[in-house]
Amino acid sequence: MRTLVVDAFTDRPFAGNPAGVCLLGSAADPAWMQGVAAEMKHSETAFPRPIDSPDADYELRWFTPAVEVALCGHATLAAAHALYETGAVPHGRTIRFQTLRSGVLTARRDDRGWIEMDFPACPAEPAEPPEGLDRMLGAPARWTGRNAQHDLLVHVSDEETVRGLEPDLDALAGLGGRGIIVTSAAATPGRGYDFVSRFFGPAVGVREDPVTGSAHCALGPYWAERLGRDSLLGYQASARGGHVHVTVRGDRVTLAGPALTVLDGALRM
Repeated sequence: MRTLVVDAFTDRPFAGNPAGVCLLGSAADPAWMQGVAAEMKHSETAFPRPIDSPDADYELRWFTPAVEVALCGHATLAAAHALYETGAVPHGRTIRFQTLRSGVLTARRDDRGWIEMDFPACPAEPAEPPEGLDRMLGAPARWTGRNAQHDLLVHVSDEETVRGLEPDLDALAGLGGRGIIVTSAAATPGRGYDFVSRFFGPAVGVREDPVTGSAHCALGPYWAERLGRDSLLGYQASARGGHVHVTVRGDRVTLAGPALTVLDGALRM
């Protein structure tokens, strides 16, 4: 089976967020897919499979090393990039992905060579912070909310705080949900991005995700409301780092960014 490793939301190798992409020819057992994802050890591995449907071209599922997830941005970008690069889909054609829990998602390659993805917006609603959150993060929260993906969104004071976080990940795992998104406005918006973030998902086997596309389904609406603009650029300040361009369109968001293949081989099973 042809299997690729794609660095998403970056135009240079060993940055952005790596995802495995297994190009399925037929339906696969979920337990087998989970085993492959555990073997790959990336935060997510994507499994696109061609289907005969009037509404979609491919089924798409995503697995962390520990669980199947309902929505994943960077692995969707990686899957689309792999399908275009291998010639499975012509470059000018929009790809329609049927997913189990997030409906039909589309991806297309734009004139820059970036992948633009149409995702559901997932805004966070204000919520009381869990007891001990400031201690777990190592920084005080200015605002907290939760969204339908069961993410906890935490707004902290400034970019320096986001970049310097050394949270107690074992304690954060006990909060449940999918993960914790920590964000602030950019220290200097003129540097080219509007806000920064980090994403911690120890409860689903991802201690820190390098660049989390799906988190921007919450970050986009949050910062669009506060900055008064629908088109924004976020920077995820992990060790690898990466930029996500997000455009808010009512109950949908467009996520966009580049990707490149760093490994292309065969999975022997």
